[in-house]
Amino acid sequence: MKLENVPTIRDLLDVAPGKHNDRTFIKYIRNGEIIEKKFSEVRSDGLAVCRKLRHDIPERTHIAIISKSTYEYIACMTGVLVGGHVAVPIDPDSLAADAAAIINDSDATALLYGEEFSDRIEEVRALCPALKYEMVMSHDNFADIYKEFSETSSYAHLSDYKMEPEKCCLIIYTSGTTGDKKGVMLSCEALVSNLIFEPYDDIVIRVDTNLSILPLHHIFCFICGYIGPLNVGNCICLNGEMKDLFKNLLIFKPDQIRVVPLIAQAILGRIRAVQAKNPDLSPKEAAAQVTGGNLDMMLSGGAYLDPSLCKAFEPYGILVRQGYGMSEASAKVTLPDPSCPADSVGRLMSTVDARIVGGEIQLDTPGMMMGYYKRPEDTAEAITEDGWLRTGDIGYIDENRILYVTGRLKNLIILSNGENVSPEGIENKYKANKLVEEVLVYADKDVIVAEVYPNKEYAELSGITDIKVALEELTDKLNETALPSHIVAKLIVRDTPLEKTALGKVKRAHN
Repeated sequence: MKLENVPTIRDLLDVAPGKHNDRTFIKYIRNGEIIEKKFSEVRSDGLAVCRKLRHDIPERTHIAIISKSTYEYIACMTGVLVGGHVAVPIDPDSLAADAAAIINDSDATALLYGEEFSDRIEEVRALCPALKYEMVMSHDNFADIYKEFSETSSYAHLSDYKMEPEKCCLIIYTSGTTGDKKGVMLSCEALVSNLIFEPYDDIVIRVDTNLSILPLHHIFCFICGYIGPLNVGNCICLNGEMKDLFKNLLIFKPDQIRVVPLIAQAILGRIRAVQAKNPDLSPKEAAAQVTGGNLDMMLSGGAYLDPSLCKAFEPYGILVRQGYGMSEASAKVTLPDPSCPADSVGRLMSTVDARIVGGEIQLDTPGMMMGYYKRPEDTAEAITEDGWLRTGDIGYIDENRILYVTGRLKNLIILSNGENVSPEGIENKYKANKLVEEVLVYADKDVIVAEVYPNKEYAELSGITDIKVALEELTDKLNETALPSHIVAKLIVRDTPLEKTALGKVKRAHN
């Protein structure tokens, strides 16, 4: 699907100050002080970085960016994109070897990095001989850039670059949960077309204050935590370190936050702890002591969201829903619709078509990737001959365009008798029990195995003294109504949590 007359990121940047009455766009904390940046300031700072880069690197270049989610990160991404370069975001917690592998695979010849990455920069240099340019993304360094390359400087003309919407502007590497990381090539047109849709009447599109918790190097967070708000007019507050989440909830008092399920569970646990210590507080008063008092919507993504978690937040006046998307579709595919069932992943956006082929969800979207960088065979596997994106997810769509995801094709367990078993379906049944904190289901020599990490706090509060016996009883109960091919024949009770990705997805070693 292709849309006509899609604005560029530069267009959004130029109209934002007037469109949004030059309200505060970005808030963040530096040295204990809240710093506020208006839409016009974000535009000015981003264009200054654009001029700096075009002055230092005149030719179109692949530029790797390694930094935590700071204001300088936003200025850098803006400058790279509107200057016609190609941004390659990298997880700032990466080991030097892993970062170097992405730099080399993406053919990046320039590197912008946060001060926290300085301890790995020498090793990266040694591993990346093609790097020709480096710049540290420090506050002081960028303050000088904003002044020296301002719109009143002699460099002003360097930002008069006309973006080419159909060209690649971003190579974002997939999480690599079960295999090699691949560089997803996205055009400016794909990124922005993600925002051009007709909202359904019962979908809440609001101008709010959002606390940006998730890392901006992920496409979901970059679209929803920067490009989208640039278009809609939200105020984005940067959380910084995850350890500061609960402190910053009280400082910024957001209306909305975007989370992964693990963060939602942590917030619920904190609210319940406040409620237990202060039984005279109403549920909403207890929630306000944790969230700041304004939070009424939590949008989840990145991993399975248990519907019971949505229900658990209802007494506190907080609506929790999950959306659906993927890097290959420029992040967003559905919108979290308050009227959608909690076990759905939202309603398809008006610009997105979906179909089910052999159980797999396939998409036709204007946010479609250009392909995987230097991987034509992988690209051919991901996109059908008639141009639809294979998601690799199993699911179905109802008559109201509401999407349900029931598992992953690559996780399907295929038994020797030809039976197909979706491990996610079994895992979700386990997760409905509060004694189960985490679970991973896989096959070992045709035997279905469930590894469970129990909720020891719940066990203690509930008087469960033998957790293993309780989980065995739960397994027996689930097996009573299971298909013969779905019976869990082996239970492993773990002492430690399952290994996860940065977005909270369980890493599946058994595929």
